[in-house]
Amino acid sequence: MAALCEAFTLCGLVAGPGQGVLGLEPAPGADRVLLTDRGRTATLYKVSDQKPLGCWSVKQGQMITCPVVCNFETGEFVAVQDDKVLRIWKDEDVNLDKAFKATLSADVYRIHSLPHVEPLVLFRGGAVRTLDALLAAPQQGIENIILDEVIRWSEVFVEAQQPVLIFTTEKDRDYFVYVQKFNPNTLHKYKIEQEESFCPLSFTACVKNNLVTLLCLYSNGCVYKVLMSLQQSVPEREQVLPKSLLLKLVVSGSVLKGTSFTILDKDHIAVLGCLDSSPNVAKEWLTIWNTKFQTLQTSKELSEGTTGQLWCYGKRFFLTHGKVLSVVVYKCETSSLAAAVGKLKDIQTTDRRIMSSFVNWNVLQEEDLASLQPQQSVPAKTESRRTLRSRRSVASKVQSGTLTAEQLVLDIKDSSENVIEEELKHFLSNAQMADFQATIGCIMTNLLNRCKTEPTFYPQNCLVQLIQTRGLSYSLCPDLMSVALEKTDVHLLQLCLQQFPDIPESVTCACLKAFLSISDDSLEGTNVNLDSVICYIDIAHNNEVEKQTGTVQNGFNSEMLEDDISDIQLTQKSHMMDSSDLCPVGPQKAALLNAILRSAYSETFLLPHLKDLSAQQVILFLRYLQYLFQKCSEKVSMDLPGDLCPTINQIMDWMCLLLDAHFTVVVMLPEAKGLLSNLHKFVRAQVRFYSELNKIEGSLQELQRIKHQKDIHLYSIEVLELV
Repeated sequence: MAALCEAFTLCGLVAGPGQGVLGLEPAPGADRVLLTDRGRTATLYKVSDQKPLGCWSVKQGQMITCPVVCNFETGEFVAVQDDKVLRIWKDEDVNLDKAFKATLSADVYRIHSLPHVEPLVLFRGGAVRTLDALLAAPQQGIENIILDEVIRWSEVFVEAQQPVLIFTTEKDRDYFVYVQKFNPNTLHKYKIEQEESFCPLSFTACVKNNLVTLLCLYSNGCVYKVLMSLQQSVPEREQVLPKSLLLKLVVSGSVLKGTSFTILDKDHIAVLGCLDSSPNVAKEWLTIWNTKFQTLQTSKELSEGTTGQLWCYGKRFFLTHGKVLSVVVYKCETSSLAAAVGKLKDIQTTDRRIMSSFVNWNVLQEEDLASLQPQQSVPAKTESRRTLRSRRSVASKVQSGTLTAEQLVLDIKDSSENVIEEELKHFLSNAQMADFQATIGCIMTNLLNRCKTEPTFYPQNCLVQLIQTRGLSYSLCPDLMSVALEKTDVHLLQLCLQQFPDIPESVTCACLKAFLSISDDSLEGTNVNLDSVICYIDIAHNNEVEKQTGTVQNGFNSEMLEDDISDIQLTQKSHMMDSSDLCPVGPQKAALLNAILRSAYSETFLLPHLKDLSAQQVILFLRYLQYLFQKCSEKVSMDLPGDLCPTINQIMDWMCLLLDAHFTVVVMLPEAKGLLSNLHKFVRAQVRFYSELNKIEGSLQELQRIKHQKDIHLYSIEVLELV
């Protein structure tokens, strides 16, 4: 059994001639990929956050000519520039001009890298070298093995803890397979049995128990299998490999002309291709096939078109879809006849409603369930009677244990909030779902659809229950936060900000604007989690301000402030204590703002939306950030006490972003003068403190090198002189 689950966009792509994706490679960490475009740029992405972690480009006029890979042994990135120039850099490097460079003596086709294996460099002439061997002698001679043949595909595998490199070539419509082994270093060459009138479009392979299984996708919509043993000796003459038909990609009489495919497990393959459903109308599909039972398991139409490229890492498909790079999560279960029979659907006429990509072939569709429900000929006279009958129905379902996701979705359409809440509570406590995330997303989508069509319907408790399952993300239910903003549901927005890693910057700023607009009086009594503020904010706001002592805490005290005001004249001395002692917002609003500060964002996309804040909102937010900054500076650890608190780096980053977005406005506002002066003085005090620390850095390092006496007993006095 296989299914396609939720889909989301990883990033946008540059459209135009000569543009597109050159390659996509895995990076260290299960949630990172390295994208190389057909040009000058390589970008590291965190998939779950849909955020770039780093981006590197070569100079104008230079080109990256094969996909950038990561050396898993050293954590470095390796690229090939203009076919012959190796570039190697680390994650923290910014300028590739200063990165390591080595010019080789031959053109490189591809670099392959796997964990626990040294990267292998495949040259266009068929020769293979390890990366370390090339770095030791970049200008070494590279032999030409394949002569007039052209490499069409290559991949590296690990068998018996040794790398095995396999690549295919073409010459005059003849196709060859090369198997390069190391330790001992041997190269096997085979010829694939020729197919009249048709040619292979794509290759993929797997290696198990010293047996190579090469799959070839041909232009007639057939997948052929070729077997090779890794244990045989090198033949004296070229060996022709017979191929056997594995699968015909035929759907309702139409051939799925695949462009690329990949092996998922021993019984499933994924094929990206075009279905000629009618003359001059071609539809592109992502499909999963069961090779054991020759059946189509699931499919997804790609209406915006693709470039025919498909990658698969960590139970996720990566493919171009229109002008974006899309990610589609999939699942594959153990193949069985019961799961495969009857799963072949006509994808020309069947609407495969991927509701948040919720696919479950073992249950009836919504329409079938609806037709089985008893028709109510007489409407209920009162709401209480309808609720009573609904509760009896729920009770019967609970007792029988037959409540399914499909029944719950049907009940969401017309049941009351209390009934839906009771059913949902029972469903979440008893459901054992293999595709839990997709199911929760489907239920949330149906709740939100009713909220948008029926203004009086807003089941807050149900929405909170679903969020607290921690199975949702913004991409699964993009309407949730917009509905919560419309209802001014700050509790729900706080939960989303704390749990969703993929919230767009525009939505984050909309939440920030809403939080700053709400008065503290309106927030009193609301259900807001105060864990992030309870340890450092005086909830009563009536306690006397503690007097500053002469003790220096992280370089901040009143005396140092007094020394710094020689060039700054304040009109009122009351500004000195305004922001440093009392929080400018109430605890509820402070907790909501902390959720904003801890959310993920990209500065490039956040700055334009920050400019939508009003001057009063900017001043209030800056005052709160200043308050947090000073609270952090009072602690030796520079951390705020409590859970879910923002870090000092997050506070400083937001303060800088806010000033960048509104610097002119803040400078011109008279009420901001005291705030900016205090910020300036406080930063100068911190700089002075760290400057003093730098002066004694050498002495502190010298103390560490002093060897203490071995026998100091229980008590000793040592006199150390600092020169």
